[in-house]
Amino acid sequence: MAISTPFQTLFAVPMTCESCVKDISGTLFQLDGIQKVDANLRDQLVTIEGTAAPSSIVAAIQATGRDAILRGSGGSNSASVCILETHSESVSDKVRGLARMVQVAPNLTLIDLTIRGLSPGNYWATIRETGDISRGAVSTQGIWTDPEGALKPRGFLGTVTVGKDGMGSVFLDKPIHIWEMIGRGMVVSKQHGGEGKFEKNDPDTLVGVIARSAGVWDNDKTVCSCSGKTLWEERQDEVSKGML
Repeated sequence: MAISTPFQTLFAVPMTCESCVKDISGTLFQLDGIQKVDANLRDQLVTIEGTAAPSSIVAAIQATGRDAILRGSGGSNSASVCILETHSESVSDKVRGLARMVQVAPNLTLIDLTIRGLSPGNYWATIRETGDISRGAVSTQGIWTDPEGALKPRGFLGTVTVGKDGMGSVFLDKPIHIWEMIGRGMVVSKQHGGEGKFEKNDPDTLVGVIARSAGVWDNDKTVCSCSGKTLWEERQDEVSKGML
């Protein structure tokens, strides 16, 4: 799906010299939709403006041999994130997906969804009425529905295809607000009954709670106050847990 509304994303990227800056900028401009790249060598930050999915930007930067951590997207109070996990007891690697959302217009939100480690096939991505994931998808009380009784539930985001490698990604836009989604559950599943009771907590059903995320320049943390670890050390911890 082609996204036409540009937005800003901010990434922390380890850079040591101007050659790093040129390498990263040159790689990013090869992506469709990149309009502006501003790399700050001193602060180790890269600001990008355009319509490319944040997941594509991360992959492009990692292709240069460097890591990239998304520090913010959009403006204040216009971004959210959802970590997607399986509630199946048969697997140890619970974290299998990540959704990043940013509102770029009064009634337009972009959703960048990536999933991994799932069986090949088509999956439905939906926002649920509640954020109760205590029993996985079963306790989310069905797809978020417009109070006026619209024919199509507001919480239906779209579908994502998982290939033979177990990976899938999709970039969507929906006429909804970020604040409407905060605290609700998100489900990615092969089943699509519309109600939690029709779903099972199998290894291919992912659930998570949508939480507010930092906007561009809202998050300047480089060291965690509770653990004392740098953001790169925290990043390695999350990767070891299965975070994308």
